[in-house]
Amino acid sequence: MITKVAIKHDAALVDGSGHVVGHDAGSTLVRRLLRVFPGSELIGPGPRRCAGFDLIPLEFVDPVTTVVISMDVLDSVDVWRTLRPAGAEPRLMNFLWWPTTTYPHPVEQAALALSCALFPTFANSERTANEAREVVSRWTVQPLAEKARLAWVNLGFRLEHVRPRHEPPVPLVLYPAIYVSERKQPRLFLEVVERVRERTPIRVEARLHESHLVSELAMRMSSREWMWVGPLTATRDGYWDALSRTTAFLATATEESYGLEYVEALAAGAVGIFPDLPWAHALLPSGYPLFYRSPAEAEEQLYRAVTDPVGCWRDIDASAGGSLARWLRDQHSDDLFEKAITDRVHEWFGVGVAV
Repeated sequence: MITKVAIKHDAALVDGSGHVVGHDAGSTLVRRLLRVFPGSELIGPGPRRCAGFDLIPLEFVDPVTTVVISMDVLDSVDVWRTLRPAGAEPRLMNFLWWPTTTYPHPVEQAALALSCALFPTFANSERTANEAREVVSRWTVQPLAEKARLAWVNLGFRLEHVRPRHEPPVPLVLYPAIYVSERKQPRLFLEVVERVRERTPIRVEARLHESHLVSELAMRMSSREWMWVGPLTATRDGYWDALSRTTAFLATATEESYGLEYVEALAAGAVGIFPDLPWAHALLPSGYPLFYRSPAEAEEQLYRAVTDPVGCWRDIDASAGGSLARWLRDQHSDDLFEKAITDRVHEWFGVGVAV
């Protein structure tokens, strides 16, 4: 009988007190899975007893009693081969939480396709699931593609994290990413906020992963006296407190598999300006009013957001049937994610999984 879950994400780090550290998406999702599946294990250097979970090497996983949820989807075949010599059929599922375009090389695309065809795959959004189906269809043979098992749900956020609003004396614009990689288009963000800053007073904040704080572009951004560039907030509470005083954010990414930070910022009351791209439309009500097709449109929309946030929210709420907050609760609730992923683990591997 399957009795436990083991989570594999090689980039996850555990501190001396036994907690998963980091504010990047991967670390956040590992913590969420550990919460969703109490008593689960985290695959990594060990063995070691941690805060509410065990850290164990992959070779120590018992394939008879354990379902492995792999966030390192390209490695899943190797995980299966490591567990198979134990004699039992390994129970392995993928958790696909990044865009399929993250790994564009044909070898990587073929590896991704094979993994998603061979093992049940749970995606972090409908968009990601559809992309995975296309990759499987393109890069694998028909008998494998026909047997692929794919499911999805929006990641969602925990409603109780939202803080009361605290409007800043000077409008605050957020760079809504922790990296300044090309996919996020930080240069476009900087170009637009500079133009808006020439028209009206604003402050800008960018909270970046430590690996990107020392980049040339981060240094360039921090040289503006009205722009603060610094490390990620130390705690989740600090993160939500910062969002509660954010007036607006400008999304500039070319691709997202989901977009959790955007959803959380909207829930916190920040006006969101989005590129007119499929990933952004997938997050929002069909009539959402603030999509831009050019830098000039982004400038005008951001200018309006910081000079008339009340009017922007009137239009945003109208697009969601009267309340975007209510729409977000219905479409992006963490409760939906928890139920969907536990239901799929039960469906794919049996009702004996402990949750």
